[in-house]
Amino acid sequence: MMLARCLDVLEDLEPLRVEGRVRQAIGLVLQAEGLALPVGAACEVRPSGGPGVPCEVVGFRDDVALLMPLGELQGVRRGDRVLFRSAGQRIPAGPALLGRVVDSFGRPIDGGPPLPPGRLLPLHARPPHPLGRERIAEALGTGVRAIDALHACGKGQRMGLFAGSGVGKSTLLGMCARGTAADVSVIALVGERGREVREFVERDLGPEGLRRSVVVVETSDRPALLRVRAAFAATAVAESFRDEGADVLLLMDSLTRMANAQREIGLSAGEPTATKAYPPSAFALLPRLLERAGRGSRGSITGFYTVLVEADDPHDPVADTARSILDGHVWLSRDLAVRGHYPAVDPLQSVSRLMRDVCTPGHLEAAARVKALLAAWRDAEDLIQVGAYVKGASSETDQAVRARPALLRFLRQGVEERAPLEETRRALAELVRGLGEKGD
Repeated sequence: MMLARCLDVLEDLEPLRVEGRVRQAIGLVLQAEGLALPVGAACEVRPSGGPGVPCEVVGFRDDVALLMPLGELQGVRRGDRVLFRSAGQRIPAGPALLGRVVDSFGRPIDGGPPLPPGRLLPLHARPPHPLGRERIAEALGTGVRAIDALHACGKGQRMGLFAGSGVGKSTLLGMCARGTAADVSVIALVGERGREVREFVERDLGPEGLRRSVVVVETSDRPALLRVRAAFAATAVAESFRDEGADVLLLMDSLTRMANAQREIGLSAGEPTATKAYPPSAFALLPRLLERAGRGSRGSITGFYTVLVEADDPHDPVADTARSILDGHVWLSRDLAVRGHYPAVDPLQSVSRLMRDVCTPGHLEAAARVKALLAAWRDAEDLIQVGAYVKGASSETDQAVRARPALLRFLRQGVEERAPLEETRRALAELVRGLGEKGD
């Protein structure tokens, strides 16, 4: 194992020493002359009398390389040496990561022992070939009734969790990590508040969820390159477990913060803006990341990616782009959250594009009937609330009114409550039968 790791490092090293000099520092970007390096190469700036500052090549202009620092630039000045380190970026992976909290380089930050030597995997790997992907035909339980019953997810599917701030995205991710039927969970906290990391690990994830999980963290105060790197590092770790034949649940919070970090990088490098001050690279990055999830020849990666929509606007540009790539989305409603309805999943604004491929006809019929009753209530809600609705005006609305308490009880779920997939299916069938409808 140690030899394999050394070979991985040697593959990325250049046989010749490459060195340049700092020419200019403007904002978040360093300009270095004398470096003819590819985009993505790792370098190190050596300030005189101070520790080295790791950097990454993000572009070049004429004979000047543009570098983004992965640390603080204090003490760096014109003429400081810039040393080339490696052309590729790799991340440690393997079973030793289970139960650990690491940064985007795979280094433990949980106070535990160092990781034993293991194989290093490329940070930026190619997605599976389109015709080499196995079809998604088997459901994967998340442990959340509102999702498994009405928007069932298949092994290898990619789903988005769309919501504004403070609606319960992190809590829902913790419920999925604890209640999932997947073998392994890989959780990426990208640009998260530092205060909330420990809360998520200890409260939302818990010891039991952490035992079969890997948590990759880069908080909001970290450089933009590291926040982007965390998303790709978590995906690379998930790929390592998938290639071993495991069914992996990849939970990422959030795509929006990763896109914002890429916006910082692009604008600092001089990239022109496109939609809503986002440069084109921010939108190009999303498919490169999201397409790496899915089914392989042995295992699978089922991805749940949170998308923070500004002002609860579902047509935010990052949300629109993500929705066009993902295989479905779950919308978390602020109206439900303020009423104390958790998880605040809005079934009428959510969709799973693969539900028909992974559910039985009876399950599909029962889910459709529940959504029809919820829609009938919503259509007449204003009249019902003000007392203007006359009983008997619509048989569908009458049934929706009678079914409302039972539907709400079914869709609500405690944070610590677990709902296995088969149990959810039975409960859904019993709910519909109790309403006088067919379901099996």
